[in-house]
Amino acid sequence: MRSKDRISYFYDGDVGSVYFGPNHPMKPHRLCMTHHLVLSYELHNKMEIYRPHKAYPVELAQFHSADYVEFLHRITPDTQHLFSHELAKYNLGEDCPVFENLFEFCQIYAGGTIDAARRLNNQVCDIAINWAGGLHHAKKCEASGFCYINDLVLGILELLKHHPRVLYIDIDVHHGDGVEEAFYFTDRVMTVSFHKYGDMFFPGTGDVKEIGEREGKFYAINVPLKDGIDDTSFNRLFKTIISKVVETYLPGAIVLQCGADSLAGDRLGCFNLSIDGHAECVRFVKKFNLPLLVTGGGGYTKENVARCWTVETGVLLDTELPNEIPDNEYIKYFAPECALRIPSGHIENLNSKSYLSTIKMQVLENLRSIQHAPSVQMQEVPPDFYIPDFDEDEQNPDERIDQHTQDKQIQRDDEYYEGDNDNDHMDVDLKVNLESISEKKLPELAKMLVSSSQEPQQIIEDAVSTLEEVIRKENEKHDMKARDEKQALDIDEIEKEVGLQTYQSKPAEAAEVERALKASEDETVKKIRDDEEVVQLDWEVIHRGSS
Repeated sequence: MRSKDRISYFYDGDVGSVYFGPNHPMKPHRLCMTHHLVLSYELHNKMEIYRPHKAYPVELAQFHSADYVEFLHRITPDTQHLFSHELAKYNLGEDCPVFENLFEFCQIYAGGTIDAARRLNNQVCDIAINWAGGLHHAKKCEASGFCYINDLVLGILELLKHHPRVLYIDIDVHHGDGVEEAFYFTDRVMTVSFHKYGDMFFPGTGDVKEIGEREGKFYAINVPLKDGIDDTSFNRLFKTIISKVVETYLPGAIVLQCGADSLAGDRLGCFNLSIDGHAECVRFVKKFNLPLLVTGGGGYTKENVARCWTVETGVLLDTELPNEIPDNEYIKYFAPECALRIPSGHIENLNSKSYLSTIKMQVLENLRSIQHAPSVQMQEVPPDFYIPDFDEDEQNPDERIDQHTQDKQIQRDDEYYEGDNDNDHMDVDLKVNLESISEKKLPELAKMLVSSSQEPQQIIEDAVSTLEEVIRKENEKHDMKARDEKQALDIDEIEKEVGLQTYQSKPAEAAEVERALKASEDETVKKIRDDEEVVQLDWEVIHRGSS
């Protein structure tokens, strides 16, 4: 069994309290049932449980358009009649209704998948589970198929910060069209979807011929299936294809969408899979020992959804669960048998051996077109966008302050200076730093200051002015010594920082010294002017490279 701290499980009870409306097949209450079933089997003792943060609009906008996110944020059941044009534009309506706490619902399930991906990126767990996630139909600018925010795309984008290649696997009965569409033109994500196709079945996409385009050609894999596929046929096809995919693509991480509407008896499904057959896919993927993010998805017979995801939680924990469901708050939903597993269905299997063989050969042939796993150039890891904005003045003083808020309340030594790249610090100390830079390092100085808030020409003028002032002061010192002391004058090093040549003189040679000093000053100023042009050129090169 895996160590407890290597499995992260995300759940927020609020996600199960939303209501899509009467007769709508999506019942988020299934998530509460799943969680209580997990607790009743004491699986929580074998993994770390986390409440996800509510994803911020800026995080959601990493994939979705800002105007779409903003609309979801402000629309309510009471105001939707004022936005008929926007409702049509963003595809909100019968399938994707506006309900109370819609945006908060999206924030919770998306935040869970984002948090799961970040824990995997930080290598603090091997497997991360968010059964509330997996809403794979949402598009960049519109809702679709009961899905508003595509948490899977957001999670994959997080994983791509640390992994050059991510594999997405979808065993929902419906095609994972939203995820495929998001990555259809890239080779950094391979999408593999096993789903019902044909007979006008939603969403109507997912033909085996849909393989990606441009850089993404051959990196979208679709396995279209017909009604009634059973455990044996599904598992054989799944294992054959996924084995070859992993061998060819060499992913750094895997995202597995475990939509439970592919189970027998689902309200909207048409397959014959048993819970054990469905869970066998999870068990097989886990054996690759790659960072694994597991989500839920579809599933519209809620008691079977809870059964399925509880069994699969056990699979991920290497824990076999007894078939008799322990007593829990939702035990009545599993009566009268109170059994954890359900048998296969009895829908006629329209997937002949020849049909499945043809599909398999087409998929494997496309995989052979991939000569090697694609690589990606080294680049700076983008920052996380999770920046909580707590208002401490409104906090309840009787509640324990979380660590993040405590950290905000501590004034650190470096609070107003964040290192060498702190532009504000650099601007304040500009004059001081210039006096310690030699004229020969002016091009390097420009590179240091190009990120400053000052204009580049102003930077150059400040540098020249400062160096000329240093020369003037040193000349005055020399003249005073030559006149008043009438002794050997040693100006071996007038100022190393401004790069003057060394000179030595005696009282009898004062006139010659003055001429030499004047010539040196003229030469130095000429060099400064020459370097001004070099600085300007360097700045232009740097500016072009950063734009």
